[in-house]
Amino acid sequence: MQERQWITARRSERDALPEELAKQLQEVQAERDELAIAERVLNRLSEQARADAGALAPVSVKVAGQAVLLIPHRSDAADEGALPGDYRKILAIVREADGPVQVRAVGERLGLEASVRGKLEPLRAKMTKPADHGWLHKRPDGRFTARPQLRGTGA
Repeated sequence: MQERQWITARRSERDALPEELAKQLQEVQAERDELAIAERVLNRLSEQARADAGALAPVSVKVAGQAVLLIPHRSDAADEGALPGDYRKILAIVREADGPVQVRAVGERLGLEASVRGKLEPLRAKMTKPADHGWLHKRPDGRFTARPQLRGTGA
């Protein structure tokens, strides 16, 4: 008699199994649909982040406890919008010039007291940084020229 009870119990379990499996299948399909949506959203956000990469604000870091704006290397930045504002102004002044410019001429355009040598030294150092990172070219005579604009950057 025990064998009949076991068979009946086992059959009862198996009769309920298709219903449980159908429910699990629905749950799995619903989760797969949600994952597909999440993947599409993530792809859109990634595309937007790549498109916005050039429009990001300049990066600031702390050096010796003071905030300092980093100057990206020209090949790493999408466009000159990645440069801090002062450096964009300097770059624009150098680009507008008919030829190589002296630090004094840039200082005058920025409203600095160009007749006082000590006022130009910080500007000279400030102009050397973008030259070191490929944004400007520092000539042997100490004058600066703009590098050709990168294609497709809008800069």
